[in-house]
Amino acid sequence: MTSRSKKSKQAEPQKPRRHTTFFQTRDALGLYIERPETYPSSVVVYYNDDFVAIHDRFPKSSLHLLLLPRDATKFYQHPFDAFEDIEFLHKVQEEVKKLRALAARELQRRYGKFSLQEKARREAMEQDPPPDELPPGRDWEKEIMTGIHAHPSMNHLHIHVMSVDRYSGWLKHRKHYNSFSTPFFVPIDDFPLAADDVRRHPGKQGYLNRDFQCWKCSRKFGNKFQQLKQHLEEEFENLTFLHHVIAFPATINRSVGSERVQIAHRQNLHQTTAIKL
Repeated sequence: MTSRSKKSKQAEPQKPRRHTTFFQTRDALGLYIERPETYPSSVVVYYNDDFVAIHDRFPKSSLHLLLLPRDATKFYQHPFDAFEDIEFLHKVQEEVKKLRALAARELQRRYGKFSLQEKARREAMEQDPPPDELPPGRDWEKEIMTGIHAHPSMNHLHIHVMSVDRYSGWLKHRKHYNSFSTPFFVPIDDFPLAADDVRRHPGKQGYLNRDFQCWKCSRKFGNKFQQLKQHLEEEFENLTFLHHVIAFPATINRSVGSERVQIAHRQNLHQTTAIKL
């Protein structure tokens, strides 16, 4: 596979009305596949002859990317069908690994300075000269989930590559959360699926209608979405600082720590910026 960098020169933007109308359809991802060079790096992360990687326009986690295969024979296939082609599946899985590593580095860039698990590594790198062998630091790739929806919301084949936190203002209702927090979300590494895999029939299983349950601690919230959202913010804070260990003096209460995370979140998430390749 021959890769080429995204061109810095960009075409004239489309007229807003046409652009908005297209994005309201289930075929919206087709624009990125056909003309990735017309988008800025804050939208298209990278592209090559076989794939386009983009920021999800409506992210459901603090970092949410999509990988779009450019094989025209697979555009409109359901992922369950597309991934029956083992050669194609392996190509997708290899590209997902690359994008996952890139996403992990982006998480480290955004939150590494707040993480206690990164402290020893940061301090070692600040030494002059730094040691020959650095402490391992935090495994950010473990905090990236990759997969597809059993019933995709968009027509073009796409694979989600996203942080596990489910922390986003675009996460607005039950289906948003459950589509990423139940077996409705099928990890890419689970393919190929067995013919009798129950995830092939998401409607029968009722995944999207399940009561809320925290993806991290398994706490149950019934149908109380706002309580779940508040809890997800707390889990995001704990995840950022590493599991309830917050490096603040004892006289400073938890809300100060929360505000620190919120400031970082506003700076790093609410405006999508280019990911350094």
